[in-house]
Formats: sequence, structure tokens, C-alpha cells
Amino acid sequence: MEKKKILGEIVATYEKHGWKLRKVLMRSETRKQVGFDEVNGVAVEDAQIDALWFTRPSFRGREAWEMRLLAETPYALFETFAPDEPEEKQEKIRREMEHGLFENFFAKPKGRSQASK
Repeated sequence: MEKKKILGEIVATYEKHGWKLRKVLMRSETRKQVGFDEVNGVAVEDAQIDALWFTRPSFRGREAWEMRLLAETPYALFETFAPDEPEEKQEKIRREMEHGLFENFFAKPKGRSQASK
């Protein structure tokens, strides 16, 4: 399935369940494929991964953040933040989550040379 259609389906599903799109991360090749610089008013950010960040209120005043892989495979990472948690700490945790997604889905396997493919 093409990325543009997958993106539309993911956003529609999350919004249906009360999530708000907050960040759109795309590799340059994906950005060229979909052909736009924003999604629902959210600017596309250049990244090493293809993922969407969504938020919604959570229990006890916390805010839930979910990063969804931009792929047919329904893979997501989830974290909640307290209302008084510093933004710098939240951003650090989100960056760590993005790095983990990159390592699992986009990084080349370590120890394999181009010749061994």
C-alpha cells in the first residue's frame, strides 16, 4: 500500500479515538513519495524515521504521547507525562523513543557488509 494512503488511514483512525496529531517525521525519500510538507496543519519534519506523534489526555492529568510507525504494520510506542514534567525531559524521552524506532526499523543491521547481501 502506498505511504500516502497509509498515512491518511492512520491519522483518521487515531483522530476517531480522540488523539491529536502533533508531529510528523519523515525520511526524505518518503517525503518525496507523499509529496507534501504538512499533514492536517502539522509541518513534516525531516527525520531518519517515518512516524507520527499523537497526543491525548490521560489519567490523573497526565498527557499520553504515542509514536506510530508510518507503515502497514501497526507498531507504536507509548509514554505518558505528568503535567509538571519539564518539557526538556519530555523531549529527551521522545527523542530516545525515536532513536529506538530507528534502530529497530531503519538502521542497517550491524556486522553485515554490503558484500554479504
